[in-house]
Amino acid sequence: MARRTGRRPGNPDTREAILAAARAAFAERGFDAASIRSIAAAAGVDPALVHHYFGTKEELFRATVAIPVDPAQLVPAVLAGDPDRVGERLVRTFLTVWDSPVGGAAVALLRSAVSSEWTARLLREFLATQVLRRVLDQLDVDPAQLPLRGALVATQVAGLAMMRYVIRLEPVASADPETLVATIGPTVQRYLTGDLT
Repeated sequence: MARRTGRRPGNPDTREAILAAARAAFAERGFDAASIRSIAAAAGVDPALVHHYFGTKEELFRATVAIPVDPAQLVPAVLAGDPDRVGERLVRTFLTVWDSPVGGAAVALLRSAVSSEWTARLLREFLATQVLRRVLDQLDVDPAQLPLRGALVATQVAGLAMMRYVIRLEPVASADPETLVATIGPTVQRYLTGDLT
């Protein structure tokens, strides 16, 4: 009997091989530069199999960082309404997700990112490409300022996550979410659309 050559067929290990190849690609090249085709080649599978298991590139990326929410479903609510209150809605959405039962996975990812450069790179890519870019691209701001604005917003949400969920600094750890929205939202708004000079 002749041995089959070519791409590996789907089996229980295929999903994990794809995830491992995707983690490496996203960490090394970033979300934009990594392609489904290159990830499939590294995993030894057909690109169609990657789509079969994970759907889109965004869904594959979310699976690699184990984020249980889809920013594409959350961002429209952040952007709906008064543009001068996007910061408040962003903080509120962030707290709603992190305070929910799925927030535990995000806390685990944050803890891991503190001690692992590889995980930190994946988390950076996730925040930059899946969350902040989706918000900033819809705002009326100078495109040249987008990287700085996104990084400044990230300092606030990552700092809030660290203090509330990892270090558990009081009174932030037990504060009512609306108190945090009211106090942190304006700072986030300034970073999103305000004067940075």
